[in-house]
Amino acid sequence: MKLTWLGQAGIMLETDGKIILIDPYLSNSCQKLNPASYRRVPVDESFLKLTPDVIVCTHHHQDHYDEDTLDHYLKGENGVTVIVAPSCFSDVRKYGFKHNYVYFPPKTQWTEGNVRFSAVKAVHSDPEAIGIIIEAEGKKLYFTGDTLYNDEIFEQIPDGIDALFVVVNGVGNNMNMTDARRFSQRVAPKKTVPLHMGMLDDNSLASFTCDNAVIPEIYKEIVL
Repeated sequence: MKLTWLGQAGIMLETDGKIILIDPYLSNSCQKLNPASYRRVPVDESFLKLTPDVIVCTHHHQDHYDEDTLDHYLKGENGVTVIVAPSCFSDVRKYGFKHNYVYFPPKTQWTEGNVRFSAVKAVHSDPEAIGIIIEAEGKKLYFTGDTLYNDEIFEQIPDGIDALFVVVNGVGNNMNMTDARRFSQRVAPKKTVPLHMGMLDDNSLASFTCDNAVIPEIYKEIVL
């Protein structure tokens, strides 16, 4: 298993001979909506040349469901399993019938080869946002997506999370570092990886403190 941080909330997971992209944002499209939201780190275009097997989009905000990025992967000849929050489902199907589109509200599961995906609750300004739990190689990885701290989320989180990938930027209806730390303590993962900072703002993930924290570096492998 190999995990690579793509910036913002984007993760590339390589497992079971598959390439899985979670919330890939590999463009500068957010700047079109808000000039202040320009990329602080250039796109590494080598990632745009990949052929993913699965793409996951946790909600319909541009840094998670980015059509400029999806165009690179879904306008080609290869079929992709596209697992999306309900808010993304209608729009993503425009890419045609060669792909398998999975409508993925909370409490839904999908198994691709030896990899299992489970959708869990998130609380965000997109009311249909989800988090994702991926089980592979005997590990459980939990990606919160964009969310606030909410007690109901924990009802859907299983025991034994190996790694928690948690939003920490504290704006746009996301947990701040204090709430993300409390969230991690309640989930009780073996490792906690903060995300969603340093790409569209000038802040640093190095400010996140947690006993089991692993601070990622963009475009590099996350060693858990």
